[in-house]
Amino acid sequence: MRVRKAIEIAGIVQGVGFRPYIYRLANETKLTGFITNTEAGVSIEVEGPPEAIAIFLSRLPKEVPPLARITNIAVTDHPSNHDEEFRILPSRAGERRRALISPDVAICEDCRRELFDPTDRRFRYPFINCTNCGPRYTIVRDIPYDRAKTSMAVFPLCPNCQREYDDPLDRRFHAQPNACWNCGPRVELWDGEGRRLESPDPIARTVELLAAGEIVAVKGLGGFHLAVDAMNEAAVARLRERKRRVEKPFAVMAANLECVEESCWLEEISRNLLQTAPHPIVLLQKKQPQRIAASVAPFNRDLGVFLPYTPLHYLLFAEKHFSALVMTSGNISEEPIAIDNREAVNRLRDIADYFLVHNREILLRCDDSVVRVEGRRPRQVRRSRGYVPAPVFLQEELPPVLAVGGELKNTVCLTRGREAFLSQHIGDLENLESYRFFESTVAGLERILEVEPKLLAYDLHPDYFSTRWALAKEGMDRVGVQHHHAHIASCMVENHLEGSVIGLALDGTGYGPDGNVWGGEVLVADYRDFQRLTHLDYVSMPGGAAAIVEPRRMAISYLFHHFGRDFWGLDIPFTRRLERHRTETFLRLIERGVNSPLTSSCGRLFDAVAALAGVREQVNYEAQAAIELEAALEGVSEDRRYPFAIRDASGGWVIDTRPLFLALVQDLREGVPAGVISRRFHLGLADVLVRAAELVRRRTGLARVCLSGGSYQNTFLLEHTSTHLEAEGFQVFTHAEVPCGDGGLSLGQALVAAHRRQL
Repeated sequence: MRVRKAIEIAGIVQGVGFRPYIYRLANETKLTGFITNTEAGVSIEVEGPPEAIAIFLSRLPKEVPPLARITNIAVTDHPSNHDEEFRILPSRAGERRRALISPDVAICEDCRRELFDPTDRRFRYPFINCTNCGPRYTIVRDIPYDRAKTSMAVFPLCPNCQREYDDPLDRRFHAQPNACWNCGPRVELWDGEGRRLESPDPIARTVELLAAGEIVAVKGLGGFHLAVDAMNEAAVARLRERKRRVEKPFAVMAANLECVEESCWLEEISRNLLQTAPHPIVLLQKKQPQRIAASVAPFNRDLGVFLPYTPLHYLLFAEKHFSALVMTSGNISEEPIAIDNREAVNRLRDIADYFLVHNREILLRCDDSVVRVEGRRPRQVRRSRGYVPAPVFLQEELPPVLAVGGELKNTVCLTRGREAFLSQHIGDLENLESYRFFESTVAGLERILEVEPKLLAYDLHPDYFSTRWALAKEGMDRVGVQHHHAHIASCMVENHLEGSVIGLALDGTGYGPDGNVWGGEVLVADYRDFQRLTHLDYVSMPGGAAAIVEPRRMAISYLFHHFGRDFWGLDIPFTRRLERHRTETFLRLIERGVNSPLTSSCGRLFDAVAALAGVREQVNYEAQAAIELEAALEGVSEDRRYPFAIRDASGGWVIDTRPLFLALVQDLREGVPAGVISRRFHLGLADVLVRAAELVRRRTGLARVCLSGGSYQNTFLLEHTSTHLEAEGFQVFTHAEVPCGDGGLSLGQALVAAHRRQL
């Protein structure tokens, strides 16, 4: 007896070796039929004895290729047509596009072995790849994912590569970027003005230049890196000066795990994370003494480290001239990463001495992803290369929504059915290049997913570029979403929660409906609405946004808030350092309410404590004061905590910081070290947040708590708040798949907008 089954599979099943896998499985189980790519995934028909089909269906989801991800399998009966063999058919077009494109992934072990095998025809070929590795998302023009719709279309396959491409039993069957020395992309070395330099081996020459301390712009998968020898202090300092990046840490690419362990403390979970297919940058605690140049990550406890992920990277390290390279984004600070060769020369000629380029076009720019381990879980800090465009899967079908995120660490999100697609990291929308990247990312997602959104979600801040862009769009229904509501909704989505939760939303800046700057909020929220029940007490931000880059202003504001002008007589190191005339200017701004918005921001509270403790009075990158304040508590073990008060307010409560500052001032008078002050502050803040959650639980009966907002990138605060909440009987939900900061904001916006229009 013979039967036939039709099988429709959705997920990441194109360009990942899925069709040859099914071909081999069908032949092993002696079934006939076919498989074809569709614009929804893959379509399979198999025919044979019922027992063989049962084995086929049982094995199918268990033995998929490493990069495949099945999201749905539908099996139906089908009339027999008496096939004599199993075939791989050409891709089918004409349906609504539902296929998922694989992210770009690191070179696999098979290709790496061939790369360094002198007998292999791809020996030292810098673009070696197969169906298990290499570029995907960044070379795609359209789907179905076939070579003609990628940037590899301009490289006709040579006979040998074509044979591999056509052979279902070959590892490179339908590997769209497949190429070799005879038919594929090539590298060239250019000087600082973009002139090609004659060299029999441009990569070997690049290695010599890096070893000599030169800065080289290296074209990768999703854009250019700026590279220097990470052990060469003078070279790193020169890169920092030219890139105009005063103290913000650089990422370091280490030759191998052994080199990582020379510089950083490495646990098993971090070791495994470094070697996963995305090969993200992993934030690791430095060892001391440190071989990496001090100016790579000054005043920072952690180092952002990743391993080589392209063949070209491995070739740079092959001669062992260095064990680590700074590999920072190829841009001037705050601009998008460069992707085109001439664009790179035009934008980076004042930074790079040389350019190692290639002629495979990057169609979608994509920065490296950044991940850290907190609470034994990998958590996204910047979700980009290696993870995008894999979707976040939803509990329910949603209408097509475009959410455009915030102003900083911008991402956009597009929903399609039960899938939410977060874009790669776009960055801060502060210049024309970033705006163009934002617009091209929106257009690219809509094109590749073939989704025409009818609903547009945006942040309430009227001055955000993303908000102005959304309000200028015509023909779409628009929904404004409060910043911290979006944060909590994002955490709910990731954890597949329904109903209402208590949300602890802590960050630096978010526009409140009362016109003030929020950032230290305790909400009751669901996907449709929220209520703020508790918040940090309001203080002024003298000079507005200028207070963000000058934490001493927030310290002055808090002191004035709690002590008035008597703070001049507190006799602490901070007040002794103040310039009287300039400080009085800030005080007049506060008193008159001129350019001094009120804020409940947790980030600004961190700034004030960091400045008073002598950790950081002026910052050179976002959250620097908070990062260095957390680093200061390393090695301090006491359990004393600073007190906070909670007082009744209209409809809820306010967290009063006066007891904190009374205790802090006393410690400063007594010369208590900054590390002790930091620990007492962190423990006190975690404690009062739990007390606030308890008040909300008594009123509402809710016991599920979502922690979201950029302040939860603070490992100590996240772990201590979570542990304390759980000890009090709360269920605690945090971020891992998407960033807790503004990089995850668009996901929450999309869900809130969809529910407001559905209900």
